[in-house]
Amino acid sequence: MKTSADLKAEILVALAHPNRIRILELLRKDVMCNCELAPALELEQSNLSRHLKILVQAGILNSWKDGLRVNFKVADDRIFKILNVAAAIARRETEKKAEALEA
Repeated sequence: MKTSADLKAEILVALAHPNRIRILELLRKDVMCNCELAPALELEQSNLSRHLKILVQAGILNSWKDGLRVNFKVADDRIFKILNVAAAIARRETEKKAEALEA
């Protein structure tokens, strides 16, 4: 049986790729199909599909077919809180490095 730490790690591992974060940022605004995501991200369909599969398996995205389209939606908007905190930490670290260079 998976522990709470295991489950948290699965989510964080799924987020641990720049392309997957870019996918989530696009889906922050609206539902999109893979046919819209690929050109927006300038990714090959096979590469995009691999990243989408990881996000779906981690429970971060929901997907469903609509004719030939496969649509994707963020399963829980609280994922953006995690991304926002990561962005704030990254900004702080960037500012600290810039201050060190100025000193």
